[in-house]
Amino acid sequence: MKVIAQTEATKVQAKNGEKAKCIIRLKELGGEYADEFQCSLLGDIALTRFDIGKLVAVSLRFSKHENNGVIYQDISVNEIIPIN
Repeated sequence: MKVIAQTEATKVQAKNGEKAKCIIRLKELGGEYADEFQCSLLGDIALTRFDIGKLVAVSLRFSKHENNGVIYQDISVNEIIPIN
């Protein structure tokens, strides 16, 4: 995938203390109409900055949660490795 954007890391409260969190936007290779994913980076990996346009190999975890009868999908990055 290719890195499209990344937010600054912030501290969030987790069950076992504070953790760093940021959002990264990734796009599959394959041209203008390839799928894009907005994913959460949690922990120490959230403190790593990835350059825009950088190619990365990622392992994603898809989950869902319900809030007030509406179902939301969450995408988290399990592992991310720079390619170039």
